[in-house]
Amino acid sequence: MSNDRSAAQNRIVQLSDEIREYDHQYYVLANPTITDLEYDRRLRELQDLENQFPDLAASDSPTKRLGDQPLDGLAQVTHRVPMLSIENTYTEQELRDFFTRTEKLLPGESMQWVVELKVDGVAASIRYENGLLVQAVTRGNGEVGDDITHNIRTLRGLPQRLMGDSIPRVLEVRGEVYMTNADLVLLNEQRAQAGDAEFKNTRNVTAGSIRLLDSKICSQRRLRFFCHGIGFCEGIQASNHMEFLEKVRALGIPTTPNVCCFSDKEEAIAHCNHIVETLHELDFEVDGLVVKLNSLEQRETLGTTSKCPRWVIAYKIEKYEAVTKLLEIKTQIGKTGTVTPVGELQPVELAGTTVSRASLHNVEEIERKDIRPGDWVVVEKAGKIIPHIVRVEKHRRDGDPPRYQFPTRCPECDSELVRDAQGVYIRCISKQCPAQWRQRLRYFATRDCMDIEGLGEKLVNQLVDSEMVNSFGDLYALTLDRLMSLERMGKKSAENLLQGIAASKERGLSRVLNAITIRHVGQRVAQILARRFGDMDSLVAADLETIGSTNEIGPVIAQSVYDFAHSEEGIELVRQLKEAGVSLKTSPEDAVDMQGALAGKTIVVTGSLIKYSRDEIERKIEQHGGRCASSVSKKTDYVVAGESAGSKLEKAQSLGITILSEAEFDALVSSEAPQ
Repeated sequence: MSNDRSAAQNRIVQLSDEIREYDHQYYVLANPTITDLEYDRRLRELQDLENQFPDLAASDSPTKRLGDQPLDGLAQVTHRVPMLSIENTYTEQELRDFFTRTEKLLPGESMQWVVELKVDGVAASIRYENGLLVQAVTRGNGEVGDDITHNIRTLRGLPQRLMGDSIPRVLEVRGEVYMTNADLVLLNEQRAQAGDAEFKNTRNVTAGSIRLLDSKICSQRRLRFFCHGIGFCEGIQASNHMEFLEKVRALGIPTTPNVCCFSDKEEAIAHCNHIVETLHELDFEVDGLVVKLNSLEQRETLGTTSKCPRWVIAYKIEKYEAVTKLLEIKTQIGKTGTVTPVGELQPVELAGTTVSRASLHNVEEIERKDIRPGDWVVVEKAGKIIPHIVRVEKHRRDGDPPRYQFPTRCPECDSELVRDAQGVYIRCISKQCPAQWRQRLRYFATRDCMDIEGLGEKLVNQLVDSEMVNSFGDLYALTLDRLMSLERMGKKSAENLLQGIAASKERGLSRVLNAITIRHVGQRVAQILARRFGDMDSLVAADLETIGSTNEIGPVIAQSVYDFAHSEEGIELVRQLKEAGVSLKTSPEDAVDMQGALAGKTIVVTGSLIKYSRDEIERKIEQHGGRCASSVSKKTDYVVAGESAGSKLEKAQSLGITILSEAEFDALVSSEAPQ
C-alpha cells in the first residue's frame, strides 16, 4: 500500500507540474504544446489519483480549476488599495487635453506614455501571498468588492502558484477577466444543443459567470485574465509600468498584449489611431485604449481626484453591433494584386446607416473565425473603421454548410494566385490583370499623383473594359474622337479630360513615382527619391547600394525600387512616359531651397488653415529646406498656427517659440521679414 501511495504522490506532483506548464504555454505564451485530448487525459488521471488519495491533493492543484462545492453567498472584501475608475474620453482633442493637463502638473519633466488595449471584461484584483493565490475580488464600488476567489481559481491561464525564484511576499495585480469570441461561439453552440438561451456578448457572460456561487459552472465558461495594473505589493521592485509588466510575466501571470511605450505624445496619439484599424485581428473584445504615465513615481506625484487617477485616461471607441446574414463572399483585386475578401450582407441598420458589406480582411481571418456563406454573423462598426465581422453565430447555423474556398485563380483574369512569403495576403501577379489595371489607373489620376480631373471610377472602367486604355501610354494617346465614342461622353467633357491629361505631363518626378504603383513607394518616399536623384534616368542608373543609402529609404523599399527599375514592366513604362512627353525630372514643387529662410529649421503646423491644406503647407516647408515635425519641443524653430490651434500653440508660447500666421509664413518664405 505504501508503495502505491508513494507512486501516486510522485505521479500527482509530476502531472500537476506538467499541467501547469501546459496552461502557461497555451494561455500565456499562446503556444500550445499538446492536443486538447492529451491534456484532458492527464487532467482526468490527476483527478482520479486525488479522488483515491484526497490527502495528497495540493491546495493549488490544477483540478481545483474544475470547481468546488457551491457557496451560500459572496463575501464582501475591502480593497487595501482602492480600485478607482478611469476618466473616459471619446475624441482626439480630449486626449490632447489630458496630455496638456498632465504636462502642466509636471512642468519641465520628461514623460513616457504607455498605450494599452482596454479589454472589455470585468475588473478584478487578485492577491498572491508567498507565491500562492489567496484571494480575488471584483472592483465593486471601488472601496468594497465581492470575493470571487472560488471562480478565479478556475481560470486555467492564471497560475495558482507563481513561477520563478524571486517570489514577492505579497503581490496584488489588477486586471480584466474576459472571454474570447471563439469561446463564446463554442459556449453558445453547447447551450443551443441543450435548449438554453444563447449569450449575446462576451462581457455579459463574463460578468455573470464570475459572480456565480457554483464554480463548477464558471469553470465551463473558459474565462481568462489579463493583468494591466498594480495594487498593494511587498517585495517586487519596479520603477515604471513596463518594468512591472515584465516582472509579472516572468512570474507566469498573463498581461495585456500589444502594450507600447512612447516618449513623444504625438507618437502615442498616432499609435492609438493606428491600432484601432487592427482590432479585427483580436479574438477578444476591446472598447478602447488606455493611455497612462509609465513612471510610478510621477503617478504618485499626480495622485488622484475623488473618483479617478490623474495619470491615466481611457480613449474609448464607440462601437455598434448588429446581427445579420452573410449572403456571399466576394473578392476584390487591389492595384498591387492583393485579393481582399468582402462579405455581402443582408442589409442591416448600424450606427444610423444601412450596412450591406463588411471587410473580411484576408483568408486567415475567414479560417480563424470559420466564416461561411449563409451564416448569421455579428457585424461591428468601431469609430471610423469600415464594418467587419466579429464572430459567427454558429448555434444558428443550418446544418454543416461547406467552408468558403478561397479562389486559387484570379476571378478577373484567371491567373494563378500566389500567397505572400509572410503567408497573410494572396495576390494575382499577372501584369495583364484588368482588375489591377483599373485600380492602378484610378490611383494614377488622383490628386496626390497626376491629378487628372474627370478621370473617375466610371470612366476608368469604361476605358479599361473597352480596351481603349491598356497602358499609361494609351492614356496619353487618347483623342477627342475616341473619347466621344464612349457612352455618355460629350464633347465638352472629352475636351476637359484631354486638357487634364495634357496638364499632368508637367507634374514632375515625385508625382510620377507615387502614381505608377511601385510597391512600398508612397508620396513621402517618392519625394525623397525625386530630391535625391533629380530625374528618372539617374534613379534607373543607380545601383541597389546607392538607393539604399538614401536617407529614410530602408532595404525593403530600396530593393522594391531597384527591382521595378530593372524589370521589363518598369523599363517599358518609363519608355512610354518619355514618348508621351511626361516630365520625369524634379519639378519646382519637389525642389529644395537649401539657402531659403527655412533651411535647417524645424516647423510644426497646428490648427485649421485657410489657404493651405496640411499636405500643401508641409510640402512648401520642405521645398524651402525646412523639416516638418509633429510635436513642439525646445528644438522647434517655428509654429505655424491656424484656428483652434490648441495645446501645441500653448506649449510653443510657454517655450518662447516664434508663432507664425499663414500670412507671416508666406512672407517668411518669400524672404520678407514677418510683421
